[in-house]
Amino acid sequence: MKKVYENAEAALFDVKDGASLMSGGFGLCGNAENSIRELARKGVKDLTVVSNNCGNAGKGLAMLLKNRQVKTVIASFIGGNPDLQQQMLAGEVEVQLNPQGTLAERIRAGGAGIGGFFTPTGVGTVVAEGKEERVIDGKRYIFEKPLTADFAIIRARYGDAYGNLRFYRTARNFSPLMAMAARVTVAEVDELVPVGALDPDDIHLPGIFVQRIYRGTDYENPIENRTVRPRA
Repeated sequence: MKKVYENAEAALFDVKDGASLMSGGFGLCGNAENSIRELARKGVKDLTVVSNNCGNAGKGLAMLLKNRQVKTVIASFIGGNPDLQQQMLAGEVEVQLNPQGTLAERIRAGGAGIGGFFTPTGVGTVVAEGKEERVIDGKRYIFEKPLTADFAIIRARYGDAYGNLRFYRTARNFSPLMAMAARVTVAEVDELVPVGALDPDDIHLPGIFVQRIYRGTDYENPIENRTVRPRA
């Protein structure tokens, strides 16, 4: 099975209107910049996006929001994302907020083929509305369903032709879980290395979870909030 594609346009050729999409990244850290730019260029719309916060400060996935390409966002945090806040308040985008750990576990459950799980997080709050509740060993739990998607777009530091990936530090975040939970995972990598160049013990995500891979270019790598240590 050929996995290496020339670029984002070739790798995302079959993303259509109404597709569901998981996108790795925490804020702007680890965003699949090339894939996001290509989706913006294609103009596909009515997307359901699963992401920690759907971009930030007009960058990352916020590009798709600005283009009015997103119908639903499943996320855990929307602070710092004025585009999403405005569209949510205007009723233009449906936002489903999840506690961050719950979001990660829902994605993991989707990739593992688990039908859901019980968690104490959110019990007695608006998060629990409409959800099954049980008492287990004297403690209240609510039931959360798994999340899957048509596509996952992720970014890694290194990858090979088999799709084996190694991420760069915290840019790893949700990406391995999303790759497992999507029908098609498209990975863009900073560097495409020969098969065998990655030590098996250094591989963060086995290639079995990656269907397409390409080398990304022209990264912006924006910093959301630059802070420096004050002088002594």
